[in-house]
Amino acid sequence: MNNKYSFLYAFLLFAAIGVALWLSFDAVFYLFNFGYIGFFLSLGAFLTQRRNRYARNIVQIGVGLYMFGLLGLMMRENMQIEGLWYFLFLGMFQAAVIHYAVAKIAGPFLFGRGWCGYACWTAAVLDLLPYKTPKNGRVKRLGILRYILFGLSFCFVAVLFAFQANNLDHIMYVSFIIGNLIYYIVGIALALILKDNRAFCKYVCPITVFLKPASYFSLLRIRVNQEDCVRCGKCKKACPMDVDMLDNKRSRENGTECILATIV
Repeated sequence: MNNKYSFLYAFLLFAAIGVALWLSFDAVFYLFNFGYIGFFLSLGAFLTQRRNRYARNIVQIGVGLYMFGLLGLMMRENMQIEGLWYFLFLGMFQAAVIHYAVAKIAGPFLFGRGWCGYACWTAAVLDLLPYKTPKNGRVKRLGILRYILFGLSFCFVAVLFAFQANNLDHIMYVSFIIGNLIYYIVGIALALILKDNRAFCKYVCPITVFLKPASYFSLLRIRVNQEDCVRCGKCKKACPMDVDMLDNKRSRENGTECILATIV
């Protein structure tokens, strides 16, 4: 995380993906899409290096409004996990499938759960709540909820196809709106009850079923400089995902939960 050109690498990576998809599908939209996201992610990396306390909020709002507002509400693309299953059942490699392949399946091998920290439109709202630093320990048994929701999302789309439901596009659009409302309600409620802005991410979000295994091997990781570290423990206490920041090993406690939320 200390490379001063990391913000440029982020932009070039997403720009390259945009160009490759543009040429592959003859659709310039992909160049705009990944160029836009890459710009905001690189802006966030740049502002983080400058120790701007609002760096992540700026990126979350910029990317979130685009993904949720433009692609989701206006262009009627379900970018939630149901959208992934929907296009996979259709046998189409586009929209949500490309998004998940880049940001949430292959991407985490490079940048871990950076998406959760800088681009998630659900977390963009949750991170505005008052409990940026967890006040209590983890309720580990709640983690089963993510797997239940993951399975239910798949079953929901499978049932629609099994019974050959009519007007699937409209159903997926409505499910996108309702699903997001439920996410926000549950996320805010959990944050207030558990006094933890990121409780939804830790226990409920089904996307983490993809993110956690790949994040273990992530090339981009936050590490502690052991030579300068005085072992005060402030970084560990401040981490919103309860990662043991004092341990640089990949097997560190909650290591696959790191959202690259550097302390500024």
